[in-house]
Amino acid sequence: MSTGLASVWAQVRGWVIPPSVAAALLVTALSEDHVHTELDLFGYMLVVGSGLGLALGRRSPVLALAVTGLCVLAYNAVGFEVPAVAYLFAVYAAVRAGHRAITLVASVAVLVVLPLAVMVSPGDGPAGDAFVQARGVLELAWLIAAGAAGEALWQAERRADEAERTRDETARLRATEERLHIARELHDSLTHQISIVKVQSEVAVHLARKRGEQVPEALLAIQQAGREATRELRATLETLRDNTETPSQGLDHLPELVERALGIGLKTTLTIEGQRHDVPDAVDRTAYRIVQESLTNTARHAAATTATIRIDYRPDALAIRIDDDGTAGSCSAPVPGVGLLGMRERVTALGGRLRAEPRTEGGFTVQAELPVARIS
Repeated sequence: MSTGLASVWAQVRGWVIPPSVAAALLVTALSEDHVHTELDLFGYMLVVGSGLGLALGRRSPVLALAVTGLCVLAYNAVGFEVPAVAYLFAVYAAVRAGHRAITLVASVAVLVVLPLAVMVSPGDGPAGDAFVQARGVLELAWLIAAGAAGEALWQAERRADEAERTRDETARLRATEERLHIARELHDSLTHQISIVKVQSEVAVHLARKRGEQVPEALLAIQQAGREATRELRATLETLRDNTETPSQGLDHLPELVERALGIGLKTTLTIEGQRHDVPDAVDRTAYRIVQESLTNTARHAAATTATIRIDYRPDALAIRIDDDGTAGSCSAPVPGVGLLGMRERVTALGGRLRAEPRTEGGFTVQAELPVARIS
């Protein structure tokens, strides 16, 4: 609750303090006994103006300092012995904003000129009385206190900003350490096994060709998949280690996916619709992963013989659709696996929509729509 009240006060104080100070100074000016002249109305305007000048501090504390200081000198010159409360507020705000040198120069100037302004006012007395009156208008102790309060708050805000920056750096360091840990775990658990599969498939292909035998398409697909998995795993590990965006596969690599699908006996066609245009990197990578995962699921689970891929470039979105003629029926609800969950997370993160369900005419369909305007 206190935090909420502090937030509200921080938003409205710039509009509450100036008129409040102006009203208090006007009451003080009306209640004091001074020599009445034709400049009284002008003096009252200067007194009110010194308070309202604090509103300038929302955008320019130095300007508010100048306006309030000049008003204090001016209304003392026309005979108003009103305390320089508005100027003290301006000193506090300027020092808090970090304008210490300018505030010091301005305050010294006011301290020097104020007795002179009092001396030229109507009904002025000896110089000594003028200095005493000036001291009453702008008490040096209050001036120092206002500057010290602004300096203390400025230092506190700087320390808070530094603490926040340190926390951010600590969080980034922990995230980096976690990425390195994940990279090491992936390297230890996956790289070795994938390398064995890759080497064994290449040896089998080499021996078959050496004996003059026809190499099975499945064996060639395993060989190609092993190479691809090694390359992607290496890129992923580099990303985790360096925390940089490494070049990744995107829509330009879809023909390679189609060729690999043909290599495992899945007749696949790719259709591009609409006027092709550049899309954000995140959309480009996600679109590729959706097609890749859909074809993988089709090959592993659907017992399909054909698959179609449609990429539709729209002005504000990229639409993707992958259909197959597999065994999925319209009555069977799909069981979300890791692949489907991963696709949905990627699409949701980009603010898009994903449908993955059996088709009425048989087979399975995956449809995604990724916005491009909002994240480009």
